[in-house]
Amino acid sequence: MILRNALTRDRWQAVPMFRYYPDLLAAPVPRYTSYPTAAQFTEAVGAEALAERLDTLPQDAGISLYLHIPYCHDICWYCGCNTGAATRPRRLAIYVDALEQEIALVASRLGGRRRVTHIAFGGGSPNSLPLVDWVRLNHQLLLCFDTSAAALSVEIDPRRLDQAWIDAMGQIGVSRVNLGVQTFAPHVQRAIGRVQPVDMVQAAVAGLRRVQIDVGFDLMYGLPGQSEADLAETLETSIRLAPSRIALFGYAHMPHLLHRQRRIAQADLPDMATRFAMATQGHAMLTAAGYRAIGFDHFALPDDPLAQAAIGGTLRRNFQGFTEDDSDVLIGLGASAISQFPDLIVQNEKNAGAYREIIAQERLTATRGVKRSADDQKRGRLIERLLCDGVAPSEGVGQSRDLARFVDMGIARLNDGLIEIRPEAQPYARSVAACFDAYLRPAEGRFSHAV
Repeated sequence: MILRNALTRDRWQAVPMFRYYPDLLAAPVPRYTSYPTAAQFTEAVGAEALAERLDTLPQDAGISLYLHIPYCHDICWYCGCNTGAATRPRRLAIYVDALEQEIALVASRLGGRRRVTHIAFGGGSPNSLPLVDWVRLNHQLLLCFDTSAAALSVEIDPRRLDQAWIDAMGQIGVSRVNLGVQTFAPHVQRAIGRVQPVDMVQAAVAGLRRVQIDVGFDLMYGLPGQSEADLAETLETSIRLAPSRIALFGYAHMPHLLHRQRRIAQADLPDMATRFAMATQGHAMLTAAGYRAIGFDHFALPDDPLAQAAIGGTLRRNFQGFTEDDSDVLIGLGASAISQFPDLIVQNEKNAGAYREIIAQERLTATRGVKRSADDQKRGRLIERLLCDGVAPSEGVGQSRDLARFVDMGIARLNDGLIEIRPEAQPYARSVAACFDAYLRPAEGRFSHAV
């Protein structure tokens, strides 16, 4: 741990100008929020494997919980999440009923009120639910688990945030809210079906701070009609509002998989060179403003727990991206939610209707997944450390011939059993990590570009 800390403490900060390799950026690679990735999930691994892990989990094991709310009042055209329209109140009510039942079912399999370290509500938009239903879910968690020391975070749509929601989150003890901002440019907002004026977001930030809730922003580059000047203005506004952390994602245009993205024309999207310039611009502006670069697309102020984890060498990566959550057990609740154990990854039934039917039969809802072999776990640890720290031990893990290409190009280097990604080659971290992916096939069409 000491060696890794010494190597990585400041390696992503104030880096030289990123190098531009268009052929590498054009190659699709996984985001590696898990290894193996969801592309390796099969229906042969599901509820039975999940039940076995829940039944045998050590009593002293801390766990994290993720609750998925697959609804939004307004469906944004860029979105790749599992979400549908929150247009029918009864649909929302019966989903919450099912989620309450699943919480109780999972807790009973664990054999008592297990200690929870982190709770995250995501979606969709958790605040697409009636406030009383969201409060119900928190009460159910309190009844079924020991949540006394759990850090609680919620993804929020600022267009649906009012004072009642803010007050309730403050009273329940929410520690962090991530606001889906994406962009402040009005013409880009119209192009993605998400119009939210600056004043609306500013009021949300002020309201959350009044009840001592930390705020994070989700931003995007590579959006339709978005220029480098548009991104610069969004970043300047974000820096002025000073969220404690910012995620800056590149828009992934995959209309062949996501029908809602068909409303966005390929011709309206920035080209690869512009996307790369935007990613570089984001890094430069945010680090100059005092944010610490976390991996390749997250930024945090120095006193934020995410930045502290990066400094201390304890940064992790899971289905929510880079995280300070160091638990080895993440239990997903709700339709499409994913649970992860050291040797198992399983995903719940994606369709909300089918998910409710399974719960009505008092059965666990996992329908697909993958068992992680010893080799999978070793490769997964290497990939996670590469993405979190930029350096990892590589001995005992085979890699493709492509790694030599990255070394020859000066993107990576091998030294004393370590594989290191050079700081100026940070945008290619996922591409280097892919060299250790035993499952990845050439020209995979289901993954996004590196930038």
